[in-house]
Amino acid sequence: MSRGTLILRYAGFAVIAVLVNLATQRLVLAIGWPGPGIGLAAAIAAGTATGLVVKYLLDKRWIFYDTQGGLANHGRKFALYTTMGLITTAVFWGTETLFWLLWKTHAMREAGAVIGLAIGYITKYQLDRRFVFAPGARAEAAE
Repeated sequence: MSRGTLILRYAGFAVIAVLVNLATQRLVLAIGWPGPGIGLAAAIAAGTATGLVVKYLLDKRWIFYDTQGGLANHGRKFALYTTMGLITTAVFWGTETLFWLLWKTHAMREAGAVIGLAIGYITKYQLDRRFVFAPGARAEAAE
């Protein structure tokens, strides 16, 4: 796959995951919750979970061409995939926060968020390629 196709596909899958996340949040928020904080927390948790699963499945099949199945295999890879996401989320939040602390404007905070997201997604791809979906890891799991 060409680099351009990879970038477009990876970015497209990120957009799909965000849309799934937000749609799930709306569905959960539509439930009659006893308090707004409970509904919001449930919506964020459910949205994050559904977006993460969708992105994992799309990346696994269409970015890394990993066709291995099995509960143990998926469990191990999904745990690693999630861990890599936590690391890169820290990069994103850290960059956004740093820009806010330095410039104290919403425009610069958002610029930091965009830069942090870009760095985070590039880093996430590299981490996933090396540690989650590495060809050596696939061969070991098949044995």
